[in-house]
Amino acid sequence: MLASVTRTRTPVDSTSLASVGYDPEEETLEIEFHSGGVYRYADVPQSVYQELLSARSHGSYFHENIRGAYDYRRVR
Repeated sequence: MLASVTRTRTPVDSTSLASVGYDPEEETLEIEFHSGGVYRYADVPQSVYQELLSARSHGSYFHENIRGAYDYRRVR
């Protein structure tokens, strides 16, 4: 069963990512893709979230630093 999507996400200018959000208490990063999928990544340091937001290419940063590096689950 998919978890509810409750986090507030910030829209980003990216061809693959639509929006990103972060919960500092749980250290979870939530990413919505333009394809419609929403994924929650566990144990992500806040510095990674901030680097993602400030990256020149959000999609490239995601592929190089997040994808495959953190456990995740689909929430939508």
